[in-house]
Amino acid sequence: MESENAATAPHPGLRSPATGEASWWRSGYWLVLALLVATYALCAAQNTIDPSPSAFVVQLVTVAVVLRVTDAHTRVQHIAWVVLAAAGVAMVVTAVLDTSGLVLDIALSAASTVAFLIAPVAIIRHQVTRRGLDIEALLAATAAYILVGMFFALIYNLIALLTVTPTFGEDTVDSLSSQLFFSFTTLTTTGYGNIVPATPTVQAIAVAEAITGQLFLITAVARIMRGSRRPVYEAAVQPATGDPS
Repeated sequence: MESENAATAPHPGLRSPATGEASWWRSGYWLVLALLVATYALCAAQNTIDPSPSAFVVQLVTVAVVLRVTDAHTRVQHIAWVVLAAAGVAMVVTAVLDTSGLVLDIALSAASTVAFLIAPVAIIRHQVTRRGLDIEALLAATAAYILVGMFFALIYNLIALLTVTPTFGEDTVDSLSSQLFFSFTTLTTTGYGNIVPATPTVQAIAVAEAITGQLFLITAVARIMRGSRRPVYEAAVQPATGDPS
C-alpha cells in the first residue's frame, strides 16, 4: 500500500497545474515586475546622465524584493535592507542639503549597476531548480530579462559619467532615457540604427549585450520546453491500467 502511494505521489520538484495557478500570486514576481515598470519610468524620465536618487531607492527596493521572492539567504536579505535604509537616509540628506556632484552620481550609478547584476542572477538561481511550466516561471523569466536590459543601460550610464566622450556621438543627447532605449533595442537585437555607440568600449559592451540577449532567449525557450514535457520518471511511476494478467 505504501509503495502504491509513493508511486502515485507527485515529485517534490513538480507542481500541479492548479497549484501553479494558485501560487503565482503568492510568489511575488508580479510585485517585482510592477517595481521594474516604476523603475523604468523613473529612469526614462531622466533627460540627463545624472542618476535620480528617487529612482535609485526604487531600484534598491526592487532588488530587496527579488532577494525575498527568490528565498535568498537571510543574511543577504538583511544586508540588502540595511543598504536600502542607508540609501533612503542619503537621499533625504541630499534633497535637504541640495547637494550634488560627479562623485555622488558615479556612486549611485555604480551601486545600481551592482544591484541589477545581483537580481537576475538570484532569479535564475531560484528558477533553475524548479520544474513545470506555470505563470510564475513566465513572470520570473520576464523579470530577469528586463533586469538584464536595465543592467546594461546602467553600464552605459556609468561609462558616460566616467568619460568625457559622448556615448552615442555628438548628434545624440546623452541621457539615461537614450541609454535605456539603446540597451533594450540591443538586447532584443532590434537595432533601429538611430542611436549608435561611438567608442570601442561601448561598442564591445553592446556586442556582449546582444549575445547575452540571444543566449537568454535560447535558455528561456529551453526552460519552457522542459517544463511543458512530463518528465520520464513521472511517466514511469504512473499506475498501470487494465487488469493484471
